[in-house]
This record gives sequence, structure tokens and C-alpha cells, in this order.
Amino acid sequence: MTDGIVFPSDPGDWLAFVTTRVEERLDRVDALAARLKDESARTAIDALGLWNDLQILLRRARSEVDVLCEVHPDPAVRAAAEESIGAVQAREAALLADAALAAVFAETDPEGLDADAARVRAHLLRDFRRGGADRDDATRQRAQDLAARDSALCLEFARNIREGRREIRVAPEALAGVPDDFLAQHPVGDDGAVALSTDSNDVTTVLGYARDRSTRMAMRRARSDLAWPENDAVLAELLDVRQRRAELLGYASWADYETETRMAGSADRIESFLDEVDDASRAASDAEYDLLLARLREEVPDAEAVTFADQSYLLRRLHEERFAVDAQQVRRHLDFTRVLGGVLDITGRLFDLEYAPVADAAWHDEVRSFDVVRAGERLGRIHLDLHPREGKFNHAACFPLAPGVRGRVLPEAVLACNFPRGLMEHRQVQTFFHEFGHLVHEILGGDQEWVAFSGVATEWDFVEAPSQMLEEWVWDADVLASFATDEEGTPIPADLVARMREADAFGRALLVRTQLGHSRVSYRLHRDHPADIAAATEHEYAASTPVRGLDGGHTYAAFGHLTEYGACYYTYQWSLVIARDLLTGFASLMDAASATRYRREILEPGGRRDAADLIEAFLGRPFAVDAYREFLAAPND
Repeated sequence: MTDGIVFPSDPGDWLAFVTTRVEERLDRVDALAARLKDESARTAIDALGLWNDLQILLRRARSEVDVLCEVHPDPAVRAAAEESIGAVQAREAALLADAALAAVFAETDPEGLDADAARVRAHLLRDFRRGGADRDDATRQRAQDLAARDSALCLEFARNIREGRREIRVAPEALAGVPDDFLAQHPVGDDGAVALSTDSNDVTTVLGYARDRSTRMAMRRARSDLAWPENDAVLAELLDVRQRRAELLGYASWADYETETRMAGSADRIESFLDEVDDASRAASDAEYDLLLARLREEVPDAEAVTFADQSYLLRRLHEERFAVDAQQVRRHLDFTRVLGGVLDITGRLFDLEYAPVADAAWHDEVRSFDVVRAGERLGRIHLDLHPREGKFNHAACFPLAPGVRGRVLPEAVLACNFPRGLMEHRQVQTFFHEFGHLVHEILGGDQEWVAFSGVATEWDFVEAPSQMLEEWVWDADVLASFATDEEGTPIPADLVARMREADAFGRALLVRTQLGHSRVSYRLHRDHPADIAAATEHEYAASTPVRGLDGGHTYAAFGHLTEYGACYYTYQWSLVIARDLLTGFASLMDAASATRYRREILEPGGRRDAADLIEAFLGRPFAVDAYREFLAAPND
């Protein structure tokens, strides 16, 4: 087994890390591809072994620069990493469009391959077809050109979001209701105003606590216009490129192209699934909306509608008034340092893991690195980059860093989040557990012979399910009591957690409707590629949720999932159906036997089996929607 990645300790070496290192790997990829095509009479297993070596090099090169493009503090390193991403993606597209390479695998005899090797071969032949390897020379070249342009546009779209930070300035009195610790971190400037940014912590706090509606609206508008107008033209071209690429390869739309390899299987199934979500959530969300509007009119008598600038604030106020859940009291028990310890402790107990701190240098002093260990054996390494800074990825995500290959490559992954350094919102703790679920999946799924199956390598509309399921642990009183303590060490009261659970059910259907809006925007922009993206986006949200957007907003310009998830943001609700069902397989949240069986049947196989088979192995039956419907049907009065 190789050691973990050694990052440069000298700041001057980072540029070579994201350029020369990648170039050397790509040279080795070319050499392996030449060997595959030049050597004759090779067995299928020999050819697959060489392809595995080639893919290890590509995956390592791609993952490292993907991460550093998003998190490195030096803009020059981020820019160089972007260039390297383009080079790696171009090589990936060229390989999958290579007719001679495709012929090597099509013509070798699969007789004698074990189940895993046969699965690698079958998926590879499919991917060659999807890359255009079965087309004529001109079509193959065009497919590569379009793939390269897709990559460049995605990088530009993400960069504009990452670097599009904005500020608003408001009078101190406009922040009435906002927590004192937040105000202490945002002093009044020389001009008598307080500066607020579009960083996630500022947005979350202001939208959740500020009593002044105009302040909330100013913040929401600033966040809605992040990366606009820069991303208008980028997104329009990206949608066009993807449609042309899909048609070139024989698909009706980009959604049809993407869903071929997913559980949904077709664009039509996305459409019907979103209709099912609509039907399951509409009645409850309408009832919730009426209550939110009535509460808003207590403060703004002439209010015509609840907007996205009001929703979080009104839900917090109603949770406090109807369920006696004081968000400030909850926050007092959620200090970041204790939460971090709790995440490590709970996941360690669930999955029989220990986290050993690693003192090696990383890309920033605040990065915390740990070796993941079981019974003295090192399983992988994780890197936690958890606080905001300028130029850094400004949401929350898990990034693979090195693909686990048994005896050859230690799996590594990175958590990039933007949590406060002090007290956290409970929703932020939920996000922490969610993203850590991806991190654990990457490591535990990293003991694979074939790199194609390493880590979170299942169908893309399943990958959120294990993380969404792990969110449930932050709603359990016993779990929270193990780390959610105030400054005196008093655990969060069990009766408060019970009220939090009850309050969480209120507003849930409206939040699902927001997700339905995101899903429809993602799907229909790629299906219809409208000339007026702003109008099409506004229409889909208006059709999906009674909560109104702000006039003239451009939320699509900062909808980062449109690059990686493409037409398939529906994934989050599809996975949630599965996540709620997976929870029924646990005798209790901290039951060791259930957790061990879940680890072995769901996480450790990586991509060796179809997601439906993984689920059935754990539950003893195919997954069902009953638990999801029950989740949505919580009482609202």
C-alpha cells in the first residue's frame, strides 16, 4: 500500500504539483494506451489490468487538481489546477472515443472473467459507445471537441460562483434579532454600517434571524445574483453544447444521455418521478404556506406572499412559537469544536473506526487531516477544510482525492465546508453529518481491486442516500447528548430535542417543494434549452412552490449543481426515498449489528453491484416509498 499523498511544504512547489505532476501522469497514460493497442493476442484479464493501471493514473491526476482548484488559497494555483483539469478531461474523452482501444476490449474473449472483471468490461464497452468510439472519425473528433468545451464551461461556471462574493451594507438597527456572537464578528464600519457578505454563514444567519424584512430581501437578492451576469452566457452555451453532444451520440436530450447509467434509466422516468413528488407534497405544503403567510402578516400586514427571503425566518419564528424551540438555545449546545469531536466519535462507533491525526502539511493551515484506522490497519485518509475564506468553494461538499485500490493506493477524500468557528446552527450540524457520510463512503468503499468500483462509484442517483440517512443521527437525543453540550458541559435537553423533531416536521413539505423546483429547473433547462433562461427558471419555481422568488433574480447563475449534476438534480429526492427506507433496517441508530451489516452491504462494496442490489441485500427486499410518504405526512397543526 502506498503512503498518503505528500503535499508540498514549500509554497513555491504548488504550481509544479498541479502541472508537472499531472503532465507526467498523462505521459504514462499515453504509454499504457499505446501498449494496449500495440500488443496482440492479449487475454481479456490482461487488457483490463492495463486499463486499470491507466485509470488509476487518470483518477489520481483528476482528483487532486479538482480539489485544489476549489480550495487552494493561491489564485495562481487554482488557475493552474483548472488548466490541468481541462487537460485530464480531454485525455479521458479521447480515450473513450478511441476506436482502436474499444476494439481491444470488444475483441478479447470474456470467458473466464470473474463477476467483478466482467462488470468492469461491460461498463467499459458501454462507456466507449457513450464516448463515440463506434462512430466515424469526424463524429469521434466532434464528440471530443464538445466534451472539451463542456469541461471548460463547467470550470468557468464554478469559478464565477467561487469568486463572485458580494457584500451589502446595512444599518446596525437593521440586524435586530440576529445573534450577539454574529454581531460581534461583524462590527460597525467607519461609515456607520455593517458589512455582510454572500458567504453561506452570513446568508444563513441573516435570512434566519433578521426581523427587518428589507434586510432579508437585500441579502437574498445579493445571494440570488451571485455570479450574474457572468454565468448567463456560460450556462446558455453549456446547455447548447450538451444538447448537441447528446444528439451527436444518438440521444434525444442530455437528460436521456445522463440517465442511461442511473437508477432512473430514462428522462421520462425523471418526469414521472417529479410528478410523484409533486403529488406527495402538494397538500401538506399548501397548508404550511397558509400558516407562514398568516405569520408574515402579523409583522407585515400588507404582505402579498411569502418569499424566499422570508421562509427561513418565518419557520424559525413558528418553530419557536408553536413548538417552543429557541434556535439560540439550540446553538448554545453546538460549538464547532465539540461538534467536530461528535462527528468523529459517532461515525467511529457506528463503523468501527478510529481517526488518528496526521501532522503533514496541506494546502492551508486550518486543514485537519486524519488517518482512518480499524484494528490497527490504516483504511484511508481524510482532510477536513471546514471554514470559509476568500476564493474557496463556498458551499459544502466531499471531494475524492485518491481512489482506493487494494494494496496500491490509499483512499483519500476531502470535506470542504464553510462552517462558523464558534456556535453552529443545527442545520449546519445536519449538513456536517451529511457530507461526512460521503467521506466515510469514499474511504470504506475504497478497498477495491478495480478502480472503477472505488469509493462512491454507484449510480449517481443513489450516492446521496447514505449521506441523507446519516442526517437522522442529529435528531436523536442520546446521540446529540454525547457531544452537544453548553459551556458548562450540560447536554442539550432531551425534551428540547423532541420538540426540535416535532418542529422539523413543520415546513418539511415546503422545503421538498423547493427541492422540486431545483429538480425541475435542472431537468427542464437541459430538456428544453430555453432562449430565456431567467423566465424558464422563474416559471419552474412558480409551478413547484407557493413561496415566491424575488422579482428579477437570477438564482440559476449560482446553481452550482447544474455542472456536475446536469439534468439530474432529481437525485436528491430519489435518494431521499431510499434513505428513509434504509433507516428501517436499523434496530436503533447506534445498534452495532445493524451498522455493521449496513457498512458491509451498502458502503464497502463501492460500485461492485447495482444500487438496487445493494439496497435489497441490506433490507432483504426491494426499496419502497412508504417511509418517504410517512416522512412527508407529518401533521402541520
